[in-house]
Amino acid sequence: MKEDSPHIAHLDGRPATTGDLAPLAFSGHAHFTAAQIRDGRIRGLDLHLERLRSASVELFGRALPDDVVRARLRTALAAAPAADLSLTATVSSTAGEFAAPDGDPTLLVRTGPPSSGPAGPLALAAVEHERFLPHIKHVGEVAKTHLLRQAVADGFDDAAFLDRRGRFSEATIWNLVFWDGDAVVWPEARILTGTTLGIVRRQLDRLGIGQRVAPVTPDDLPALAGAAVMNSWTPGIPVHRIGSTELPAAPRFLETLHRAYTAEPPTAP
Repeated sequence: MKEDSPHIAHLDGRPATTGDLAPLAFSGHAHFTAAQIRDGRIRGLDLHLERLRSASVELFGRALPDDVVRARLRTALAAAPAADLSLTATVSSTAGEFAAPDGDPTLLVRTGPPSSGPAGPLALAAVEHERFLPHIKHVGEVAKTHLLRQAVADGFDDAAFLDRRGRFSEATIWNLVFWDGDAVVWPEARILTGTTLGIVRRQLDRLGIGQRVAPVTPDDLPALAGAAVMNSWTPGIPVHRIGSTELPAAPRFLETLHRAYTAEPPTAP
């Protein structure tokens, strides 16, 4: 049965109650994946499942089987009021905070209105920051919101991170990607490999479009032909400035990112 509210939460395959959600309100030891659902389908389902599985094993010592996760996603989608929506699947331990994991982890699936992100182009502040366990999409990252708001207060739209070696890694809720005029350049650093990044990367290979991984520092920016950010909302929003360095518009670069993303066939959970 579909519900009318634009925001719906299911815990372990059933509608979540206030009592279910109360213990999760201050839960900081959890991980999640986020996706845009269109016509009831999702791109890169295998990447989302692998993300949830590997992070659960690392954080909790065990993971829910993929078929259980898919069944709970289907239950949440069936109850949603529309076929186009945003979805977040969050995994936590039933033992709660400050305790060793005990039993299978729990899965909270939330749905809400669809999003395609800001139009851009964006100006990003360059700030020194390294995320804890950067390869895991975990919750409770106060630094990302704080640095975003600080960047906005300083006249930027968002923030890009520099690691301790002075290399760009990622942005607050985005993966960074650059363009050298011929090939897509992924920054060499410890990052969260986004599902959209994974989709774009494998489809660029299939389309025969050049790409490489290389360190990118602020000193390298003037020689680049474009930059963008991507996340579950979108495969590419243009970036026109990072710090004090202006970057050229690169419509062919943005078209390439979007073409690679749409080449990935969406599937039902």
